[in-house]
Amino acid sequence: MKASYESVSPLRSEREAKPMQTSQNGWQFWIKRASDSIAALCGLIVVSPVLIVVSILVWLSMGRPILFRQRRPGRFAKPFWLLKFRTMSDVRDSSGRLLPDGDRLTRVGRLLRASSLDELPQLWNVLRGDISLVGPRPLLMEYLPRYSPEQTRRHDVMPGITGWAQINGRNALTWEEKFALDVSYVDNWSLRLDALILLKTIVSVLRRKGIANAEHATMPGFHGTDAVNNPNRDDTSAMHR
Repeated sequence: MKASYESVSPLRSEREAKPMQTSQNGWQFWIKRASDSIAALCGLIVVSPVLIVVSILVWLSMGRPILFRQRRPGRFAKPFWLLKFRTMSDVRDSSGRLLPDGDRLTRVGRLLRASSLDELPQLWNVLRGDISLVGPRPLLMEYLPRYSPEQTRRHDVMPGITGWAQINGRNALTWEEKFALDVSYVDNWSLRLDALILLKTIVSVLRRKGIANAEHATMPGFHGTDAVNNPNRDDTSAMHR
C-alpha cells in the first residue's frame, strides 16, 4: 500500500487558516509536556500487569535482555535511549552475522508488534521527557546525515510514540511519504492535532493497520533520498530490534 502525498491535505487546509508554526513553543508546549507526564504516569500504573505478563513472555521466548535499548535522536537531534520490548532473537549465521529481520522475528514478537504492545516501555521515555505521546517517530542516529534539509525539520519538534505518519499508513508508507507527513505535522502542530492523532491511533491499532511493509518483515533502512526508490539495495540495518 502506498499513501499519496494528498494524505497531508487536511493539514494543509488547517495551515491556511492560521499562521504556520514551525516548532513547539509557548504555553501549548508546556501543556503538552504536562499532559504527557500525567498520561505516562497513569498509563504505567494501569498497564503494569500487562508489562509484567509481556516481560515474562519475552523472557520465556527469547531470554534476556527483556528490553531493547537503542540511542535515538530526540528534539533538535539530541540523543536518548529508546526502550521497547524485544521482538527479535539474536540468531546469527555461521559467520556470526545477525540473520535478516524476518528470520529473527519470533512468534511472540509478531504478536507484540501486531498489538503495538512492544511500544509500552516507551511510556517511561515519555515520563522522562525524552519523547512525547505524539510526534514523528525517533529513527536511527545514523540517518541524521542522510536527511535532506527539509526532512531534517522533523527534529524541530519532540518525537513521539505515535504520529501523523503512523495514522496514515505507518510501515506501509515509503520513507519519502513518511517524512512529508512528519514535516507537515511540524508545520501544523497544535494540541488539537495531537488529540486527533491519539484518537486515530487507537482506531489504527484496533484495525492492526500498517504494521508491516508489504515486502519486508520490518521497514527497510533509510539510505538517503536518492536511495529510497532503489528496491534492490541491500538492507541489513536491523532498524527496530
